Amino acid sequence: MKPNRRRFLKATSTGAVASALLRDASQPAAAAESKSPAAASRKSNLIVQENAREGSLDWQLTRVRLDSTAGFRSSLIEGYCSKQSVKAGESIDIFVSTKPVAKFEIEIFRTGYYGGRGARLMTKVGPFQGKTQETPAMGEKQLHECRWEACTSVKIPEDWVSGVYLGRLTTLPDEGPYWQSYVVFIVKDDRPAEILLQCSDNTWQAYNRWPDKYSIYTHPKGNQGPWADVSYDRPYAKYAQIYENPQSIGSGEWLCFEFPMAYWLEQEGYDVTYCSNVDLRTPDRALKCKAFLSVGHDEYWHIDQYNSVVALRDAGVNVMFFSGNSVCWVTPLRPGFDGRENRIMFRGGPYGGEHKWAVERAEQHGPFPERGPDEGYLMGSRNIRPVNGGGDWICEKPDHWIFEGTGMKKGEAIPGLIGWEYHGDPPDIKGLEVVAAGTAWQGGTNPSNWTATIYPGPKGNFVFNASTIFWCQGLSSPPGHMLPWSHWSRPHGPDARVQRITKNLMDRAVG
Repeated sequence: MKPNRRRFLKATSTGAVASALLRDASQPAAAAESKSPAAASRKSNLIVQENAREGSLDWQLTRVRLDSTAGFRSSLIEGYCSKQSVKAGESIDIFVSTKPVAKFEIEIFRTGYYGGRGARLMTKVGPFQGKTQETPAMGEKQLHECRWEACTSVKIPEDWVSGVYLGRLTTLPDEGPYWQSYVVFIVKDDRPAEILLQCSDNTWQAYNRWPDKYSIYTHPKGNQGPWADVSYDRPYAKYAQIYENPQSIGSGEWLCFEFPMAYWLEQEGYDVTYCSNVDLRTPDRALKCKAFLSVGHDEYWHIDQYNSVVALRDAGVNVMFFSGNSVCWVTPLRPGFDGRENRIMFRGGPYGGEHKWAVERAEQHGPFPERGPDEGYLMGSRNIRPVNGGGDWICEKPDHWIFEGTGMKKGEAIPGLIGWEYHGDPPDIKGLEVVAAGTAWQGGTNPSNWTATIYPGPKGNFVFNASTIFWCQGLSSPPGHMLPWSHWSRPHGPDARVQRITKNLMDRAVG
């Protein structure tokens, strides 16, 4: 099969992050592009058609200001949405507060590739007369649940393609500077597709500190117990870990850890669709796809999600964890104050069954009301202690098909790709292979052994675990994204080897 020259030339000519331009001179030229039949024969699908539309030059946040230098909230303008995900034809309410009172507008963008621009303007609504909405009093278990008045309701047009959408909120002052932040929501669909990318929004909300210090991790009793409730009915504050990223205000962790995967998939023309964590409480939607992806920091899973993905694997869907610290905490969900489902969550208990890690967590930080099964028998690796650190991703089995075309040798490292959390301690699963392995460090201390694995499913499918939150950093660096760092270690950005390994996995999965 000849290399896909047309796609390669198109990517480089549009100024995209072309692997051939970014790879180290020591890396083989073959790593720059895939030779798979699936890639060469890919037709013009819905995602290709969407990305042929003109992207936006101005969609990022330009002027942002926090309430305090060391704070997380931006009360000049902030907002949230009534649902995590919504289908075409359905409506979603947007709630906004401005302090001081100011007029504002909302521009809604779909994030994607779009010739390297990263997003497309879908609609603009407003202007609206803003109002300062009440910061809710702290409820039981430190719950902060906003009961704001909606500024608008948006009915999703039938031609809006599934994806992650950002609503950019911008004040419109009569004089003086304007201020901005985001709201975020997912447009989902039910169509058969090659790939389903699950957003990790349960984890976004678990770490959300809005209005100041009220995440799952900030209870006076400690940061690991079942003591704190958090609500989706509140804005996303600035992301609170790893790095200083004002671009993240209102967007959860999407731009930090998951967007590089979506950008790369859409650049490559894969037929990808998107969903929220809560959309996997049943397997129905994902059973219409050939591959299911867990991406980035996917720590908090409802037990229904776990059962759904087990069902996907057993039905023959390919399952890939391009993530770390995943399937770590059982996350019960309950309705909000007005009966809307899946709006309040907490840390219900550890996954791990009777594995030592989970037992220790329960003994030290319980009592937890729920205990999940051993996640290793789904993912092929487990959450381990210490779970965080940094290291290099090191090839263990260069002859495995996932390394085809990379030229990688046993012991060859991709610098900084492990972090800031990862997996290890693979269980005894028939056919499981450790394809990469090494040591992560907390600075220069507390070494921890991580493992990247793959094992066969029951119907010719497979389950892959890259074993790092940072995997997607090696795929692309789209507009609006910045590289993280952790424990005096950092990923280097797009790498032709990461791109080729991912392409090998995707092409095998979608056939």
